[in-house]
Amino acid sequence: MRHHDNRRGMRHAISALLIAALTACGGGSGGDSGGSGSSAPAGGVKLQVVVFGDSLSDVGTYAPIAGVVKGGRFTTNPGQVWTQDVAQYYGDTLTAAFTIDLGHELKPQSGLGYAQGGSTVATPANQNQFLTDVIGDIEMPVNQQISSYLSMHGSFNSGQLVLVWAGANDVLRAGSPPAANTTVQTAATTLARLVAQIVQNGAAHVVVVNVPNIGLSPDGIKSADGGGNLTQLSQLFNATLTSALQANGLQGKVLVVDSYAWTTQTIANFQANGFTVSNTGQACDPAKTPHDTSLLCSPATYVSSNADQTYMFADDLHPTTHMHALFAQFVEQQIAASGLGR
Repeated sequence: MRHHDNRRGMRHAISALLIAALTACGGGSGGDSGGSGSSAPAGGVKLQVVVFGDSLSDVGTYAPIAGVVKGGRFTTNPGQVWTQDVAQYYGDTLTAAFTIDLGHELKPQSGLGYAQGGSTVATPANQNQFLTDVIGDIEMPVNQQISSYLSMHGSFNSGQLVLVWAGANDVLRAGSPPAANTTVQTAATTLARLVAQIVQNGAAHVVVVNVPNIGLSPDGIKSADGGGNLTQLSQLFNATLTSALQANGLQGKVLVVDSYAWTTQTIANFQANGFTVSNTGQACDPAKTPHDTSLLCSPATYVSSNADQTYMFADDLHPTTHMHALFAQFVEQQIAASGLGR
């Protein structure tokens, strides 16, 4: 997910500052590669985790630059996103498959986290504006992420857990109905075909997450219609995705996790889930966080020292560390209920 294009272009001055700082520091943050080596992971079964999607699942594609200001992921840094939590639960350590360099190019790494902030299902990056002053038009759409994986690894295997969460940026960029409906439906049917490609290439454990209720994000509720359009398009994407997965013969072959219902219910019961601030605020102070994006959020820019645990949203679209952790637990429970691990 990302902010609307007219509010998400990073100023050249900020880019220059980050690059200068990075050069002075000799590099940004990065993750360790490889598994945890645990013979008995909490999930009851050891799995290698592969991830495709957007900023909701990005484990550090842009960390080499964003790490200069102690950012790196689209959450309350240095906290983890849900995919990292899930990977650890199954005895793995998830790192980025590609990271950006100072030349604004993606360089392949050893990790299996292919999700990248700003990515859509299939729309090329050069048709969007996403933090272009910092990272350029480089993010891979999901179809390219999968192609990159297959080009490097050949196939999937039964020892892997493949997590797919995409479509939010397609919804955010679609505009308003009725014209937006076709865009959203096309993205959903395309995603189903991509999931079929994953299964056809040997994946035995595939989790597909539908889009959350984007209308309930701070970005949604402060819009002119109170998020009604984004909620409607989120529902349309999810209904189309469900039908398309069935049409592609994937019913019973993949696990669909309903993030729409989960986000709706979690927000409605925010205090019972340990939050003190619901979807009406954000943990990263807009006055302190460069261009108000969680990618560049750090403890120094929190509105309070424990905002990563007490707020639901880091910026106006992306979850905090606590929200990610709760969603990871929900996904793990769904996987266990399907018969895999515990």
